[in-house]
Amino acid sequence: MTKIYIYCLFDHGGVFKGVYSSLQAIHRDAIKLANKGRGNVFMETQSDMRTAPSLTVLRNTLKGQCDVQVRYISEPYIIKIIKTKLKE
Repeated sequence: MTKIYIYCLFDHGGVFKGVYSSLQAIHRDAIKLANKGRGNVFMETQSDMRTAPSLTVLRNTLKGQCDVQVRYISEPYIIKIIKTKLKE
């Protein structure tokens, strides 16, 4: 049985934007969506830790976990990334 992980992107207001298999692509699109806000973009993990968004931090946050949510925040926008796996 193969483990296939997918990443779902949700826009401000919970609008579904797409499914990705690449962390690099979803990080790029999340930054684009969140960057429409007034301030700087921050990445917030489930442990409520806020950091500057980077691909390395995103990869390390999601590594080895499933059903995890990461948020990109820039007032008033909140963009969500959810990692899950495909089930047969």
